[in-house]
Amino acid sequence: MDPVDLDVDHVRGPEDAPVTLVEYGDFECPHCGRAEPIVRDLLAGFGADVRFVFRHLPLTDVHEHAQLAAEASEAAAAQGRFWEMHDLLFRHQDALDFDGLVGYARDLGLDVDRFSDDLQSRRHALRVSRDVQSADQSGVAGTPTFFVNGMRHYGAYDEATLGELVRQTLRQELAKRG
Repeated sequence: MDPVDLDVDHVRGPEDAPVTLVEYGDFECPHCGRAEPIVRDLLAGFGADVRFVFRHLPLTDVHEHAQLAAEASEAAAAQGRFWEMHDLLFRHQDALDFDGLVGYARDLGLDVDRFSDDLQSRRHALRVSRDVQSADQSGVAGTPTFFVNGMRHYGAYDEATLGELVRQTLRQELAKRG
C-alpha cells in the first residue's frame, strides 16, 4: 500500500496515531455503506490511538454514479468539507446523481456554482485516479478493502473483527515504542 501522505490523503483522527486504518472505498457500494458506521465506531472507541484514511476506488463497472460521487467529495474537499460530504454520500447512497450531489453541496453551504463547475469540468478526476492507481498497485480490486498499518486485511470487516485487528496492532505498536 502507498504510504499515507498527509498533504494528499483524507485523514480523520490524529496524525501521530499509532494505528492507521486505510479504506479503499466506493460511495455507491452497499458493503462500504455497511462498513462506514463500523469505522466510525472504531474511531470513537479507540480515540487518539487510531487515524482513518479514505481512498477512492469507484467501481464504475457496477456503480453508475461512483466516479461522479468520488469527484464530488473532492470538489467538497477543495472547499474544506471532504468529511462532511463523505458522510452525506454514505447516508444517501441511493441518490448520487448530479442533481443530488449539487443538493448536498447546497446543504453543506458550499459555493454551489464552483462545486457544479468542478463536477462538469471533471476538475478532480485526476485526484480520484491517483487513489485508483494506488489501489491497483496494492492489488486491490474490490471495496471495501482495508489496510492496517500498511498490511492488507483479508476477511470480515465487522466491528468485532476490525476491532480485534486494531487492538492487536495497537499492542504491537506500543510494545515497539517501549
